[in-house]
Amino acid sequence: MNPFTDFVAIDWSGQAVAHPRGLAVAHARAGTAAPELVTPEGGWSRGGILSRLTELADAGTRALIGLDLSPAFPFVDHGAYFPGWSESPADAKALWALVEHISQNDPHLAAGSFVAHPEAKRHFRQRFDCGDLFPAGRGRFRVVEHGQAAMRLSPYSCFNLVGASQVGKSSLTGMRVFHRLAGRIPFWPFDPVPEKGPVLVEIYTALAARLAGMRKGVSKIRDRETLDAMLSTFGSAQHRPLLRYDDHATDAILSAAWLRHAAGRAELWAPTGMTPHIARTEGWTFGVE
Repeated sequence: MNPFTDFVAIDWSGQAVAHPRGLAVAHARAGTAAPELVTPEGGWSRGGILSRLTELADAGTRALIGLDLSPAFPFVDHGAYFPGWSESPADAKALWALVEHISQNDPHLAAGSFVAHPEAKRHFRQRFDCGDLFPAGRGRFRVVEHGQAAMRLSPYSCFNLVGASQVGKSSLTGMRVFHRLAGRIPFWPFDPVPEKGPVLVEIYTALAARLAGMRKGVSKIRDRETLDAMLSTFGSAQHRPLLRYDDHATDAILSAAWLRHAAGRAELWAPTGMTPHIARTEGWTFGVE
């Protein structure tokens, strides 16, 4: 695999507004300089990030781009994303197309129409509306999410749309972006890693923090000293001080440094638990072995 020159970490958001507060982007170059937080005037929108990724593709930038979301729903446990629905897609790319089709009129690349669909909504837990096919307990999980739990992380089911830590809304809005990027930027492991140009991967920002030494039970970085100490574990120089330390900014900065640190580890690109079927339907979180 040809080495990467650029490393981009994106903390995503499913908030259905023009400029979600949770969107954050950090960019690092090969070497040891700390990642820089990239913030356009007015803040990021999902459309703005889509445009930025398209620019990287057009420029042929050899970038490893990590997004903190789940690019697919569980499939392996029941042999389908949406058991009992005749339109349930056969693989992740068809899932992205279905989410885009049903949500095409939703502004800001949101996906409210999808979770309101009479067949889809049966599988989701929403506020004041739990679908009859959402199982008891925490919900369904992808194979890689069981791997995350084995690493003492705390994954949430993509079908859960309730609570501050839910990832379902982020995942659905991300699927609309991935559908639009299809053919422009490969997404590992749904696509093979190209020898040139950028590639997308799924990341879990809590994994980077845990590998940097953050103890279980402490989930966020909110000060300069802690961020610099964790960056140093990934061979990064100290970062340029931020005007405001929030979870999204520090997650993105640390994750960009970790992507640079981990990109050359061959075993992370060939995890033992990932089969071709899983790679096509559920995908995999980069860094889960």
